[in-house]
Amino acid sequence: MMVEAGRESLNESTPSHFQKKENSMGNDNIALGGRGKELFCGVPVSNLEASLQWYQRLLGCPPSFFPNDGEAVWAIADHRWIYIIVEPERAGRSVLTIICDDFERLIDEINTRGIAFDKEEFPAENVRKVMYYDPDGNEIGFGRVDQ
Repeated sequence: MMVEAGRESLNESTPSHFQKKENSMGNDNIALGGRGKELFCGVPVSNLEASLQWYQRLLGCPPSFFPNDGEAVWAIADHRWIYIIVEPERAGRSVLTIICDDFERLIDEINTRGIAFDKEEFPAENVRKVMYYDPDGNEIGFGRVDQ
């Protein structure tokens, strides 16, 4: 990969399956034949109380529900959920990104709750991603893809 103005770009030697396509976020390759109807994304943490406080500030509300003593679940949209689960041996190894609308406002709202993003990327033209790291080091990203 070549680096241009702080951004990585693909060159002629990049394998074709990694080459940027015009509409790379939406193509005809749909996993599971499109049968996936709900998304539950888990993030292992080492300490439920510390993580609860941090995720409530990040996400702007208390959990939607607690399925048991070691998990907390937030609905982020219809059919889309994020949950934290106490699994210290796996904590700190997760990476997830949520593509959002009203992106700048979201960042401002999170900032007013006392959490500033730790890192920022511009992985492609008209694409921006900011990353936050929870107390265990899990990466929670929010992204914007302009059409």
